[in-house]
Amino acid sequence: MDVSIIIISYKSAKLVMDCVKSIYEQTPQSRFEIIIVDNDSKDDCKENILVSFPNTRWLQTGYNAGFARANNAGIRIARGEYILILNADTIITAGAIDKSIALLKNEKDGVGCGVQLLNTDGSNQISGAHFVTGGLNTLLPLPYLGKLIRYLGYRLKSTIPSVQTITDKIEVDWIVGAYILVKKEILQKAGLMDEDFFMYAEEIEWCSRLRKQGKLYLFAQPKVMHIGGGTSSDYYTTTENENSKNLWNKKGRQIIVSNMLRIRKQFGVIWFLIIAGTYFIEIPIFFFCLLIHTIFTGGKATYSFKNWIDYIKNMGVLLRYFLKIFLNKPYFYKVA
Repeated sequence: MDVSIIIISYKSAKLVMDCVKSIYEQTPQSRFEIIIVDNDSKDDCKENILVSFPNTRWLQTGYNAGFARANNAGIRIARGEYILILNADTIITAGAIDKSIALLKNEKDGVGCGVQLLNTDGSNQISGAHFVTGGLNTLLPLPYLGKLIRYLGYRLKSTIPSVQTITDKIEVDWIVGAYILVKKEILQKAGLMDEDFFMYAEEIEWCSRLRKQGKLYLFAQPKVMHIGGGTSSDYYTTTENENSKNLWNKKGRQIIVSNMLRIRKQFGVIWFLIIAGTYFIEIPIFFFCLLIHTIFTGGKATYSFKNWIDYIKNMGVLLRYFLKIFLNKPYFYKVA
C-alpha cells in the first residue's frame, strides 16, 4: 500500500462523497486506501460511500472527537507507506496525490509535504507558514494592539510567515491541515497528533515535532481545491479585518484556547504568559480606543461595544482553562 488517505466526516456527506470521487478519478498511479473517520455525524454518509466505494474503510468514533483524535484513530489502522491527512472539503485535481508522493520521495531529507491549495475560483490559498517566535503572529487579529504589532513588524521588515503562492518548492515550518502527506515511519519518532487539542492549531504543533525529524516542503505543481478556505489557517492571514471577528464569536473561543495550548506546548510557559497577558491587556485598550474612535467618527467605528463585551466573555473562557494550560496537564480542550 503506497498511501493511506484519512478523511474526517462530520455532517458533511456530500463533501466527503465529492472528495472520495476525486481521489479515485485523479489517483491512477498509487495504491491507496481511504479511511473515513466519522465524528458521530448521524447521517447517511456511510451507506452512500460504501455503496459507491465498497473498499473504503470506515471508523466510527461515537462522539465528536475533533481533528487530532479522529485523524489519530485513522493513522493507527493505516497500512500505507505514506499517510495523507485530507480535509473532506477538498477536491483532488490533476493527479495531485500521485505527484506529491513522487516529489516527496525525491527529497531524501523530507518527512512531509503539502501542496498548492486553491480557492474555488482558482486563486491561491495559504498552504503553510513559517514559525514566528513565541507565536507572536497570533496577536495580529487584536483590534488595536494587533495593528501596532503589525506596524512594528513592517517597520522592522519582518518576513510575512504565511505562504500563499508557492514557486516550485519551498521549505516551511508547518503545513495547513487540509492536505498533509507524511512518511509513516517518521511517526514512530515524531508521534501522532496531540489529543489534548479538539480543533485548530493541532497540525501546527504536530508539524513542530515532525520538523525535528526532517524537512517539510510545499510543492507548487500538485494543486488541490480547498472549498472551506482553510481551517486554522484562516487565523493567520496577513490582514486583520476579516479574522479579528474570531476574537469575539463562538468559533473564536476554540481558536483562542487552542492557540494558547499550542504556544504553551511548543514555546513554553514564558511565551504562553506573554501572549495570554497581551490578550488580557487588550481589554482596557480596546475599550478606550473604541470610545475615542466612536466619538470622532460619529458612532461609525470599525468595532462595536458589543464586540468588546463578547471579547471579554471569550477572555473569560480562556481564564477558565488558564491553569490547566499553564500546568500543561493532559486534558481534552473542547470548548463548549
